[in-house]
Amino acid sequence: MTSNSQPAAIPMAAASSGMRAEVETKWGKFSSAEIAALKDNNDLVAQVQSKYQLDKVQAQNDVDAFAKGRSL
Repeated sequence: MTSNSQPAAIPMAAASSGMRAEVETKWGKFSSAEIAALKDNNDLVAQVQSKYQLDKVQAQNDVDAFAKGRSL
């Protein structure tokens, strides 16, 4: 018996074509490399805050409304 399944590859593919692709559409100031490097929603909040010069509360509200309970 061999184990050919690669469960880690499935979430990465889904993430890169899912919410991460939407990040690029929503916030055009992010490069593909920056989007790929995002660790989690908190990291996205920090990056949105920095790139768009928003206060933390506004950046958090924007990301929360965008994510709708989803995680990167």
